[in-house]
Amino acid sequence: MDAHFERVGLCRKHPRSVPMSKLFVSDIQPQMQVEDTFRIADRQLRANRQGNLYLLLQLQDRTGIISGMKWNADEKLVERFPKGAYVRVQGASQLHNGVLQLIVNQVSLVDESTVDAEDFDAGNRVDVDTLWSRFSELVLSIQDTTLASISASFLKDASVQRSMKLAPAGIKAHHAYPGGLLEHVVSLMELADRISHHYPYLNRDLMLAGAMMHDIGKLEELLFDGELTYSDSGQLLGHLVQGIQMLDRKVQELREAGITIDASTLLRLQHIIVSHHGCLEHGSPKIPMTLEAIAFHYLDEMDAKLNAAMAMISSDRTKDAWTPFNPTLGRKILKPKPTDLQS
Repeated sequence: MDAHFERVGLCRKHPRSVPMSKLFVSDIQPQMQVEDTFRIADRQLRANRQGNLYLLLQLQDRTGIISGMKWNADEKLVERFPKGAYVRVQGASQLHNGVLQLIVNQVSLVDESTVDAEDFDAGNRVDVDTLWSRFSELVLSIQDTTLASISASFLKDASVQRSMKLAPAGIKAHHAYPGGLLEHVVSLMELADRISHHYPYLNRDLMLAGAMMHDIGKLEELLFDGELTYSDSGQLLGHLVQGIQMLDRKVQELREAGITIDASTLLRLQHIIVSHHGCLEHGSPKIPMTLEAIAFHYLDEMDAKLNAAMAMISSDRTKDAWTPFNPTLGRKILKPKPTDLQS
């Protein structure tokens, strides 16, 4: 990307002007003059190959995120624009490898009291109330006494309910928007329910409980009520360890209340949590070693990768049949025809 910016500078074609009404990220097209207010989701000071510094901004509103680059940057400039701040940006849009981005000419802070918060609230991307209702139904369908008790204790926890409706499943990789974690979890519980009928030797209750709790640690790993970033404990421990800690606390509360928890069942649930990344290189301290853990890892991988692929397709503004190469997925994606996406 750095070399590309060095070559192109500003777009050679004269960018077309846009209306004075609110311009959302989803409205931005290539070769467009852009001047509007965005929220800073992230910012970094970077250097190109010649050592020239630039400020890389991740600019957000309720419709998405776009990258913006401001030349002639230094540490003082970075400090002026903290994460979560609202900024007025003037620049020009361009495509780089099929991804839309801004060359920023001017950027200035905006008083938070002057913006319409609804323009920056991405919470309407998913219907969290409907998802929570289905989540509750699936949790309450668990029959095993131990797994039902543990699952219900999380379900009835008001702080868990609030956080699940707000939390993304990640910062960038997949389901990276408010309610994304709940959407991901419900999707996996639905898949776990269906696959247990196809493979009757899989324990349905264990699969559902594993789907429910595999990423529960992200409620403590991430900070998402405002600026989206990692907590200190999230940086130092990670959501697999934090998920086990949260589970252990619930189990202790249940035991103190006189509820019997089967140690073998608990161990198999813990194993799904710590092994669901699938391999040591991806952060799992153990690889999946039970039938349910093996099956769940592939369901989780599929749901995450398909969501990431669809995000790539949605963000690609070119008319090419293929998306640009994505280093995270390690491939290009052939875009489906519009008729293929119709249900």
